[in-house]
Amino acid sequence: MPLTSNKGKRKYATEDRKFKKPLTPQEPEAAPGLWAQLWATAVEPASRPWKPVPFWALAVTSVCFAFLMYLLKTDLLGHHSFWMRGLHRVNLVFHEFGHPAFSFFGQTMSILGGTLGQLLIPLIVTVAFWRQRDALGCAIGGFWFFENFLDVAVYMADAQVLLLPLIGGLGSEAHDWRNLFTMWGVLDNTPVIAGTTNTLGWLGMVATWVWLSWRWLCSKNN
Repeated sequence: MPLTSNKGKRKYATEDRKFKKPLTPQEPEAAPGLWAQLWATAVEPASRPWKPVPFWALAVTSVCFAFLMYLLKTDLLGHHSFWMRGLHRVNLVFHEFGHPAFSFFGQTMSILGGTLGQLLIPLIVTVAFWRQRDALGCAIGGFWFFENFLDVAVYMADAQVLLLPLIGGLGSEAHDWRNLFTMWGVLDNTPVIAGTTNTLGWLGMVATWVWLSWRWLCSKNN
């Protein structure tokens, strides 16, 4: 059996290493940018199916919606209804919270912050249920959101007549919408703006109710 030289083996092994490409560690994939993450967060829930709406849930919610709409039509300011007084107080808490919350963005936003606060909270509730694909919760949040339009419309309409009592017994200098309409030069258009806001509120509540009924119909068909 012929003898082989270890020296020759080492020589060829050295030459092979010269031509081999050194291994490099795999680079980690770049993390998606902020906008990509936000887009994925916003779009991803829409790809999931809605939770079914039972008939009993639609029936109970419809009765509540009808009752609230009746109270909003007959006792919007809550002079006689316990339920409307309670709802107004909840909205008022978020309204007053909105003033200091938005005060960091300047005087105008501080004044407007009351209305933004009472609209933002129900909107956040609505979006949270939308992300969970909970049609019932989403409809209730949406109904609450548009109900606040009626509150805002009443406050807007008072900008000219100044009949609503303000917190702390303050005068016209503390009236949000009188100050805003005066700053924007639209005080004379108060009835039109308030009427439009009121109409949007009613249309939004009705549309929310219809949408919930449609979601129940989809659940029934599936």
